[in-house]
Amino acid sequence: MPHEHHDSCGHDANDHDHDHDSLDALGFQDNLFAHIDRQNVVALNANGNPQDLIKPWNNRLDESQYLESDADDQLIIRVPFTGTVRLTALLLKAGPAGHTPSNILLFPNEPTLDFNDIPDVKPTQEFAVPQNRDVGEYSIKTTKFSNVSTITLFIPAAQGEETTRIYYIGFLGSWTEAKHQPVISVYEAQANPADHKKIQGMDGTWNAPSH
Repeated sequence: MPHEHHDSCGHDANDHDHDHDSLDALGFQDNLFAHIDRQNVVALNANGNPQDLIKPWNNRLDESQYLESDADDQLIIRVPFTGTVRLTALLLKAGPAGHTPSNILLFPNEPTLDFNDIPDVKPTQEFAVPQNRDVGEYSIKTTKFSNVSTITLFIPAAQGEETTRIYYIGFLGSWTEAKHQPVISVYEAQANPADHKKIQGMDGTWNAPSH
């Protein structure tokens, strides 16, 4: 279940040894902000710069920069890391109200996933997203996200509005330096609305493909 992500983070204060400036910029020790390949974060069917979603911890509540879906309320956001990560939580700030995603579907290590592929690929984990302007923390099944180089988020629908809006995305976990330079597939950040046809049956729930 998601919950508000305050500075305490549910961690014991003795678990973290940071100076104040480092804490403000990065959050706690398991915040992976510094290990996201921010320049190669991409989004499909989006208005705005997806790199603006990856903010320092002290800017997580900033609403001056955001990403909004374009032709409809569906979004794909792909976040590469500078090494291999073991994910423990997703951090998300979205909204307001009906612009909040209905669900977030996670796909690890699917660097070329697009709207044509989504109906045929089962998500590794899915979250329902409550309407809340705070930063929510969503626990990730670590055993299924223990060797991740890219994470793809799919938003199938908003909660009533015609577009979905995201202000902040972050991750908690641990990082290992990559032995080889990852191959990054770059897609256009702002898709042509005429090119995107909304995936039918993706109105907030995911159905397994038939075989």
